[in-house]
Amino acid sequence: MSTAGVVELFCDLAAISSPSRDERAVADVVLERLRGMGLDPVEDDSGARTGSNIGNIHVALPATDGGGTPIFLNAHLDTVPPDGAVEPEIRNGIVVNRRDTILGADNKAAVAVMLEAFARLASGTPHAGVELVLTPMEEVGLQGAKAFDSSRLTAPFGYCYDHAAPIGNVVLAAPTQKSLELRFLGRAAHSGIAPEEGRSAIAAAARAIADMPLGRIDDATTANVGLIRGGVAGNIVPPECRVWAEARSRDGDRLREQVQAMLDAATYAANLSDCELESRIVSEYEGYRFARTHEAVQLVSQALDGCGYPVTYIESGGGADANVFNAAGVPCVNVCNGMAEIHTASEHISVADLEGMLGVTMGLIEAARVSGSTIAQPEHDGGVE
Repeated sequence: MSTAGVVELFCDLAAISSPSRDERAVADVVLERLRGMGLDPVEDDSGARTGSNIGNIHVALPATDGGGTPIFLNAHLDTVPPDGAVEPEIRNGIVVNRRDTILGADNKAAVAVMLEAFARLASGTPHAGVELVLTPMEEVGLQGAKAFDSSRLTAPFGYCYDHAAPIGNVVLAAPTQKSLELRFLGRAAHSGIAPEEGRSAIAAAARAIADMPLGRIDDATTANVGLIRGGVAGNIVPPECRVWAEARSRDGDRLREQVQAMLDAATYAANLSDCELESRIVSEYEGYRFARTHEAVQLVSQALDGCGYPVTYIESGGGADANVFNAAGVPCVNVCNGMAEIHTASEHISVADLEGMLGVTMGLIEAARVSGSTIAQPEHDGGVE
C-alpha cells in the first residue's frame, strides 16, 4: 500500500498553527479525519483545567479477532510557538519550513503517522485492539496528558513517538524534573543619591546563579536557569528579582542533591546580600525506566527489526507524555521517529522517515496482534540498568 498519504497529511497538519493553548484548528482537522474513517473520537473536557481551547482526544478500535495484546498510541497536537507562518516544502527528500521558524515535526510527524495507521485499521487491517490518545499542552509541562483519565484505556501499554533521534532508537529511561521559582526581596533606594540604603535583589540573584552547578552535572543529571525578571528602573536599586530554574535527573538521589545545591546557593547569596528569599519547588513529572525484557519494548524492537532498523536502546534527558502515563501505572515506551533539530528554524524530517515510521507502526500493530503475556510495570526513578 502507498505511503505517499502520510507525507501529504503531515505537511497539511504542520501548516496549521497550533501553539500550546490554541490547538483548536488542528484538533478540528484531526477529528474530522477520524470521523471520516467511520470512527467515534471523544474529546474530554480537560481544556478548562489545562488552559487549552481543546481537550484530549481519545478513540478506540475494538479487536478484530481474539488473542493478542491491545496497545495505545500517543502523540501531542501542540507545538512551541512559531515565529511566523509554517509553509512545509520538500527539499531533496527532506520536509522543511520555507519560513524561518519551526516546522512542527514535533509532534505532528507522529500525529500524521498514527492517523494514517488508523485509516488502514478502519479499512480492515486486522489487529488486537488499538487506541489513540492525542493531547494538548505537552510543550508546557505535559498538561494535557496529566489531565487525561488513563482509566479510559483498555490497552495494558502503549507507545509515544516523541524523541528527536533516528528511527531505531528506543527510550528505556527518562528523568524526573523539578522546577524552582526563586524570589529575591531586597530594598529599593535611589542608585545615585543613597545606594548604600538599598539591597539589590538582582545582585543577590546574580551571585546565586553564579554559584549554582548548572549544565550537564553528570551522565544522568542536568540543570538550567532559564528566566530572570526583576528591577524597576536604571536609577533604582532593584527591590525584587525572580529566577526560574529547573533540574532533571534519571537518578532520584542525584536530583535531590542537585535541587538542594541550587537552593543552598540561593540562600547563601540572599543572606550575603541582606535580602530575603522565597522559594517554590514544583514536581513537573516523574522519571521511569524499562527493562529490555518488558513486552512493550520487545514488541517495538521486533517491529523496528522487521522494517530493517537496527535497534538501539537509549536514555533520555527530556520528558514526554510517556512520563505521565508511566507515573499513572500505564506503561508507555517513547520511540524515536526521525524528527531533527526540533524547536528551531532548522527543524526537519525526511520523507523516508515519515514513510518508515508508518511501516514500523503497522509492524508494531501486527506484532501486538500475535502476542500476549503478563505485562511488567516500568520502574520509577530507578538507578542505571
